Amino acid sequence: MILLGLEVGAIMTNCYIIGCEETREAAVIDPGGDVPRIMKVIEKNDLKVTHIINTHGHIDHIGGNKRLKEETGAELIIHETDAPMLTSSGRNLSLFSGSVVSGPAADREVKEGDTIKVGSTVEFKVLHTPGHTPGGMTLELKVDDKTLLFVGDTLFNSSIGRTDFPGGSYKQLIDSIKEKLLVYDDSTLVYSGHGPHTNIGFERRNNPFLV
Repeated sequence: MILLGLEVGAIMTNCYIIGCEETREAAVIDPGGDVPRIMKVIEKNDLKVTHIINTHGHIDHIGGNKRLKEETGAELIIHETDAPMLTSSGRNLSLFSGSVVSGPAADREVKEGDTIKVGSTVEFKVLHTPGHTPGGMTLELKVDDKTLLFVGDTLFNSSIGRTDFPGGSYKQLIDSIKEKLLVYDDSTLVYSGHGPHTNIGFERRNNPFLV
């Protein structure tokens, strides 16, 4: 597996590029902006983007969808509950950010338990983890004996996602973390939408919102 990351956009969203070493096909998770930089990383690593995956529908995670899709022809994927946010500048908050985004629509809407296969070796399992947004999702990826979770803005290193935006729910968010994420082993790696990565054990013991 190939795992690359870069911070994009005005509020430094973590964009992840996950590639299959055998086919060189790749998924881009949360291209919030700076598509030329994303494309440089893709080209440098000789990858072909086949999937664009949004962990949720806020502007800082979807801002580069249109241009990246135009550049690559990749399939655009989001949880079914957040799909309307892609085409609504009010719902995705871009109306209030000075950079209005209203499209493109999703090519595929997923739900809890669905899988997204990239190339021949990469397969994500979809976990519905609402709270930050109604359709927030986590992508589980197993690599050899390791489990990686791409959690969007559900869980951060020593913190949690905001719940004061429209559609947010503190109770839902805490329930999502405790029922869907903390059930994993302590060694499970957590790749968040902002800030440094962490692991389940550290958050279980140290996150002030969870202890």
